[in-house]
Amino acid sequence: EEEMEEEMEGWHQLYPGHIPTSPLQKALLAVGSAVMALYDPYRHDMVAVLGETTGCLALPNLRDKMKNHPEGYRILRERPCIRLSTLDMARLQGLPDGSLGREYVRFLEDNKVSPDTRMPPKFVDDEELAYVIQRYREVHDLMHTLLGMPTNMLGEVVVKWFEAIQTGLPMCVLGAAFGPVRLSTRKLQVLATELVPWAIRSGLNASCVLNVYYEQRWEQPVKSLREELGIFPPP
Repeated sequence: EEEMEEEMEGWHQLYPGHIPTSPLQKALLAVGSAVMALYDPYRHDMVAVLGETTGCLALPNLRDKMKNHPEGYRILRERPCIRLSTLDMARLQGLPDGSLGREYVRFLEDNKVSPDTRMPPKFVDDEELAYVIQRYREVHDLMHTLLGMPTNMLGEVVVKWFEAIQTGLPMCVLGAAFGPVRLSTRKLQVLATELVPWAIRSGLNASCVLNVYYEQRWEQPVKSLREELGIFPPP
């Protein structure tokens, strides 16, 4: 027990909920979570662990993109978070059709999802990078809204391709590559010929989606935000 304590002394908690892990532990967590996430893509906890244990190169890169952008830098400084407690749902519901806020709420309602189901980070050994991955998770539903994609398997795969290109996070790449294995031939055809090429083109063309202070743009029409970011209209 003393040995364990000594070993853990070198590690310390960097933010609430942080679990310090060694590189070997991270590798084991990454492999285990990858297997589980591929077996069941709806195991969001496993997808989350995979994102944190494999994001060591992509996360600093994303943070730097945010630091070098005025809106992204403000987000890093002010640390907004998207939760039911921070959203004025009644106001968003009252916004005009086609606006980001209204379409976001519609997305949450239609797909019966809540922003509160996103897991807080645990395994990222840097407080600022932990916020970056948390922010990425919180804007995931907004990616669905912007790309006009439902939360079914087809929609998730398309969003993952877009996010893989945008973020370089290995878990997005894995999800994009292996997500389609469960789709029917007809869906695979639509995916391969229309949706994935569009998601890749949009991901490459669009500016970094983490540099948008979505909370201050609820009134903006989805169409104009798409144009501003450089996302091509969905096929």
